[in-house]
Amino acid sequence: MQRVTRPRRGSPYDKRMNSKTPPFMRQAVMDLEESRIREVANAGMGRPDVLAFWFGESDEVTPDIVRQAAIDSMQRGETFYSHNLGLPELRQAVSDYMSALHGPVGVDRIAITSGGVNALMLAAQALIDAGDEVVAVTPVWPNLTAQALVMGANLKCVSLRPVNGQWQLDMAALKAAITPATRMLIVNSPNNPTGWTLSSTEQAEILAHCRTTGTWVLADEVYERLYYETDTANGCAPSFLDVAEPDDSLVVVHSFSKSFLMTGWRLGWLVMPAAMTQHMGKLIEFNTSCASVFTQKAGIVALQNTADITPRVVAHLKACRDTLVPLLQALPGVQLAPARGGMYAFFKLEGHPDSVATAKRLVSEAGLGLAPGEAFAPEAAGWLRWCFASKDLGRLGEGVERLKGWLAKN
Repeated sequence: MQRVTRPRRGSPYDKRMNSKTPPFMRQAVMDLEESRIREVANAGMGRPDVLAFWFGESDEVTPDIVRQAAIDSMQRGETFYSHNLGLPELRQAVSDYMSALHGPVGVDRIAITSGGVNALMLAAQALIDAGDEVVAVTPVWPNLTAQALVMGANLKCVSLRPVNGQWQLDMAALKAAITPATRMLIVNSPNNPTGWTLSSTEQAEILAHCRTTGTWVLADEVYERLYYETDTANGCAPSFLDVAEPDDSLVVVHSFSKSFLMTGWRLGWLVMPAAMTQHMGKLIEFNTSCASVFTQKAGIVALQNTADITPRVVAHLKACRDTLVPLLQALPGVQLAPARGGMYAFFKLEGHPDSVATAKRLVSEAGLGLAPGEAFAPEAAGWLRWCFASKDLGRLGEGVERLKGWLAKN
């Protein structure tokens, strides 16, 4: 018989169970801020007159060959559970894909997840205890910092600094913030929302410092293929995997969402030291059990056709960036620099310090949907994020005209 240990009489648990007031949720959860992006989007969703650029996804559908793979899988009746770590053939395909970009990445270091955000949460669950110190480079997609807070971490943020619209890292400040008391560093490069991207030299310096302090690095590299510079031989952004050893305290998160146009599929993967993989499988079991088989089959086909899909996606996004940025730079009071990676133009709007209020006004008064900078960090108040992943370049120009007209009145 299983022994159940109950709280002593008179404990807070006992009092709650005998109270008419329902028990509260964990304070860390109740204290989480709601998404400021959703706050703005909710004000305009469903309005056909609004040009929406607030979410981080392309408006282009997943390629036919990938969708057909999922359809074929479902037609074969592949609607059952798979291995916690993912289909062996998908793990091998991911291993081959990553190895081609960054040198050998063994299949024993790969776990398939139900999306990139699930991969990030799994890493947080695996490595963070309540009370641990976590350092994050901000501004950043709010889910990354929120996950650490959900786990009860003490969060320290090191801010990038804007110089003429280009956000830059103060390496000395980051290294000073990471001490032997720091359990984890969270870094997203290429960065959402700023487009800031670490160099290989900077990654090596950060990793070397974290080795001395015993700090884990959680690297969100989902935008690595959406890179517009020519300073890497493999055509993607620098990765911590390029400078790390297989057993380094490093977890790298990836997703099929961005470079394969698969945001709604919820499919991603983790790269980690091989010693972690079996234990990560246990966590996956207790979270989602596994990614759906037909989604994984679509992922296999996406990787098999990456040479056809991803370069086209990147070339189009670069055209989107190069269309939008000059138009925004020509507007009075706008400050920005072209993003090195990612799918966003992040710009400061002089004279409009409250980005949430500004974004809501743009929705209601101009029919333009942008994400407020405050969603990503307090220091980004006054900034706005524009997702330029639009299959119609003319739509970007129309959006700029709406912003221009609104600025003329305000």
